[in-house]
Amino acid sequence: MLYGRASEQAAIEKLLEAARAGHSGGLVLRGEAGIGKSALLDWAAEHCAGLGVRILRATGIETEADLAFAGLIQLLWPVQDHLGALPAPQADALRAVLGSGGPAGQDRFLSGLAVMTLLARLSDDGPVLCLVDDAHWLDQATADALLFAARRLADERTALLFATREEGFAAPGLPEIRLSRLSQEDAVRVLEHRRMPPAERDQVIAESGGNPLALKELSAGRRRYHTAAGPIPVADRVLASFRSRIALLPDRTRLMMLTAAAEGRGDLPMLLRAAAALGVGPEDLAEAEEARLVEVSAAAIAFRHPLIRTAAYQSAPLARRIAVHRVLADAATDDDCRIRHRAAAATSPDEDLAAALADAAERARGRAAFAAAAGLWEQAAAFTPSPPDRAARLARAASLALSSGHADHAASLVRRAEELVDDPASLALLAGIRATVEFERGEGRSAARILMERAVAADPVRAVPMLRTAAGYAWLCGEAEVIRSAAARLAGMGAQDPMVQGLAHLVDDDYARGLPLLRQFVVRTVPEVTGRSSGASSEDTTQWAAFCAMVVADDDTAAALATAEVARLRRQSLVGALPQVLQHLAGVQVQAGRHRDAEASVAEAVQLAHDTGMHQRVTRLRAVLARVAAVEGDEERCLLLAGDPTDAGGMAGLAALCLLDLGMGRYERVLERLEAATRGPWRHLTVLVTAGAEQVEAAVRLDRPERAEEPLHRLEAWARAGRQPWAEAVSARCRALLSDDEDDYLRALAAHRRANRPFEQARTELAYGEWLRRARRRSDARAPLREALRTFERLRAAQWRTRAEAELKAAGESVVAARPTAADPLERLTPQELQVVRLARDGGTSREIAAQLFLSPRTVEHHLYRAYRKLGIRSRRELTRLGLT
Repeated sequence: MLYGRASEQAAIEKLLEAARAGHSGGLVLRGEAGIGKSALLDWAAEHCAGLGVRILRATGIETEADLAFAGLIQLLWPVQDHLGALPAPQADALRAVLGSGGPAGQDRFLSGLAVMTLLARLSDDGPVLCLVDDAHWLDQATADALLFAARRLADERTALLFATREEGFAAPGLPEIRLSRLSQEDAVRVLEHRRMPPAERDQVIAESGGNPLALKELSAGRRRYHTAAGPIPVADRVLASFRSRIALLPDRTRLMMLTAAAEGRGDLPMLLRAAAALGVGPEDLAEAEEARLVEVSAAAIAFRHPLIRTAAYQSAPLARRIAVHRVLADAATDDDCRIRHRAAAATSPDEDLAAALADAAERARGRAAFAAAAGLWEQAAAFTPSPPDRAARLARAASLALSSGHADHAASLVRRAEELVDDPASLALLAGIRATVEFERGEGRSAARILMERAVAADPVRAVPMLRTAAGYAWLCGEAEVIRSAAARLAGMGAQDPMVQGLAHLVDDDYARGLPLLRQFVVRTVPEVTGRSSGASSEDTTQWAAFCAMVVADDDTAAALATAEVARLRRQSLVGALPQVLQHLAGVQVQAGRHRDAEASVAEAVQLAHDTGMHQRVTRLRAVLARVAAVEGDEERCLLLAGDPTDAGGMAGLAALCLLDLGMGRYERVLERLEAATRGPWRHLTVLVTAGAEQVEAAVRLDRPERAEEPLHRLEAWARAGRQPWAEAVSARCRALLSDDEDDYLRALAAHRRANRPFEQARTELAYGEWLRRARRRSDARAPLREALRTFERLRAAQWRTRAEAELKAAGESVVAARPTAADPLERLTPQELQVVRLARDGGTSREIAAQLFLSPRTVEHHLYRAYRKLGIRSRRELTRLGLT
């Protein structure tokens, strides 16, 4: 019987009922030790008895917090025979976790995706309830996997219930209930079956502070335990009570309890082997059982509460704890368990032990348990006698801590490593990690400078990528001098790197030399995508090639690179890298006028960023859509999405705001914003160079042609050097606005036909139509104006459409403009429904679509069901009739 938990029970019952009805969810029960969290989990299990609910359970164990996937193994061991139903990369990831085969993992979120898919598969046979106790002691890999699954499961029959202490197990995105202490009335009800004098009962209630465990333990030990005067935390009172009760037990019983506490995992055969070596056995636990401190069965020896285990371990002398861990190490049959006990028994540096811990770290890394691997490398460093070797191991720990999303801890590890070495070569080895940490923490300038300083002592093979990364960071942070220095350093080394040299020319406005070098870097690096060269590329250089394609604004190459990379990441279920690549893809989709596709890409990336805890990426992702809002004339949304205009990422937002102002006729504001920006540290950024088109048009509209000369000069030089058809078209349009020469308009339109930027083409058609009407060639003006109007209508560009309509009317044509209506299938669907419908139209099954979009088949079916209703169709066959381009 539970007292004072009616609201918590109601919330859990609601969660369970929703799961039975086909709606997944998660809930976190948070509170201090002994507050009743475990009791609520047990109540949930009892509540599901006889209802056909599959129950999976796991408990975080303090001694296993650094063992990769220890919690997940507990949870999934009973259902491992279902792994064959998962997509191959996901099945392999869980087989690697469970030790039944599977290649090494590459993505720390792949296991979470696999857990999600497995739970969804299990829910096909009936509701699933996952109960996770002491979640604050889960290893990080397990916590990441379960939280990913809990956030992403939607239309399945799955519920996840976590119990955790006040601190630890951060679970943003999941609802939480904080358990309060019992009221006086409920505390009396808990103790009513105990025969206690009222005064003594009231003292126990006062000392327990309404904590249920404290009520029971303090009342059970009231004759032997007396609290000290003054306020003592309830958990400490209970712990002291347990220590007092354990101290009264025979020595053999205490030794057996210590052995069980030190073993921690519940591996009964190993525990019995160790106990036998110590001369004790399960029979020595009889008095501990009678005292209700432990529970012994044929399958396990378990402490009745984690605080009892803590008390049994901490109350033992250090020498006895060391002896027990040594025996447990000898009794262990798996390497990870053996090394854990060896480390617990060690008291001084030991290179053999450090090497064994390093091997364990690499095994954890191979399963993509980066947090566990980082902890093991850090532990290996602690036992390493040699300072340089210790620094190298701390550096490895820092790199993996960063991979696991813990940038602050990674920074601390790097600092500790740097304190151990002073030779330039060693510091150069640490520079890459330190710079990456700084960049991820938003300190791009610091990151670039660190790489520049440390590259001096690096060998040429290492120095080239260091200087390339420094230049890339510096480009994004407005540090032109760092880019120039990196180029000079490479030249002094006799090394050739087209990317760095190209960026150096661009910051000096030398587009004629800079842009061809960046194109050369792209072609040389990714020939399989560009089809224009041959060679090989690493993942790092491929990423920089994508960066260069964006700088050059080579739409076709950028789209090909992003599309190929998204497909690869989906195929290999590499979730963590997708948000950044989807951001690149969305950028080219916006320019190509595929606004709905861009919205779908950003929506998926934002959801994945939330699911994987990469919340810092969300602002950058949403900023991609600021240009869409600007095109559509949605000022409120554009301002919301544009972000901070004081950094490099905000320059795209600033350009979007200028486009919005231009469409609304706020020409002076356009000039003020862009003239200020092009005097700042980011004047070299492509988005600001190409935003010169807005400067030119605003200056012409204000009849201030002198303010158009400088941005036009930069834009034309950039277009000539870059040889991108869309840029040639835009620069020719700008020249036409100033020259009033029809040939410039015709040249712009010819270039547009070789490009794929429909909004820019429509702007040129509008400008040409306006010119023709002013030249009294009203009949000739109608054709380009009609084309512009069609595009503006399709892109929902309200202000621009209004201008085109007005021009057509002035050209003598009666305009009945089509408006986007609910009949347009693209307008009816959510971004995710659109993705699902397109893949279904192309022949993908629900399971294939689910694997690509990291959803469950049931969720895919729900999206299709809702989409069919919106589209007025009944089957997949009818999708082919819809205009889903």
